[in-house]
Amino acid sequence: MNLNLGFSPCPNDTFIFEALVHQKVDTEGLTFDYILADVEELNQKAFRKELDVTKVSFHAFLSLTSQYLLLDSGAALGFGAGPLVISRKEMQLSGLRGASIAIPGINTTANLLLSLAVPEAKNKSEMIFSSIEQAVLEGKYDAGLIIHESRFTYESKGLKKVADLGEYWESLTGSPIPLGGIVVSREIPDDIRQKLNRSIRRSVEYAFANSYPLNGFIAGNAQEMSEEVMRKHIELYVNQFSVSLGTEGKQAVLKLFEMALKSGLIKSIPGSIFA
Repeated sequence: MNLNLGFSPCPNDTFIFEALVHQKVDTEGLTFDYILADVEELNQKAFRKELDVTKVSFHAFLSLTSQYLLLDSGAALGFGAGPLVISRKEMQLSGLRGASIAIPGINTTANLLLSLAVPEAKNKSEMIFSSIEQAVLEGKYDAGLIIHESRFTYESKGLKKVADLGEYWESLTGSPIPLGGIVVSREIPDDIRQKLNRSIRRSVEYAFANSYPLNGFIAGNAQEMSEEVMRKHIELYVNQFSVSLGTEGKQAVLKLFEMALKSGLIKSIPGSIFA
């Protein structure tokens, strides 16, 4: 069976999926037509039901459960891996209430966490994540919400950390922060979903076993970053939860749903969200 698959060009995703899409592991007869796109673009494609399997933000997944189920492998969860709020000057989290803030997408988990931490922060503008640092440096925005490799580069550009929203989440819940997951259409038969779970897990395990040197697929799709930054990126976002959510990972995802329900972002928690 051939499936269309979406994931981002960021090193963590290309690290996870390289062996899968290039048939370096047993995919049990599955083949893939894949596209690379920013996670917010992938969120929108999922809302339009354009993809059989795709990476999405967990924030977006809150609203996608009628169409998709969450796969066990390939997710980005972790401790110390959350989005950061940065600014040109020293600022307290409370100062964001009236600030103009550049965000990487309305449906990103980063924006969900910002909304939970500072509900009054309403003056937000969406832009591609890789442009946020420069926009803040140029004074176009008071603050920026950064994700991915930007957390490794903002200090060298003279920007200052306002808040680590991963720390906020961890202090609140004690759980790893669910950032992005791999979802599969509910229209795909269950036996195919399980083949996908096994195939993606093999791809992650293959990547861990063959991580030196970084292959051309990862480096070729990275956005102008050094190998050191690429490796830091992978080490931060690809971990045991990427191999399998496990009990702890699933509980963290359910915690996110519970908090979204309490905050009025969703009206109910579906009976089934895992593939």
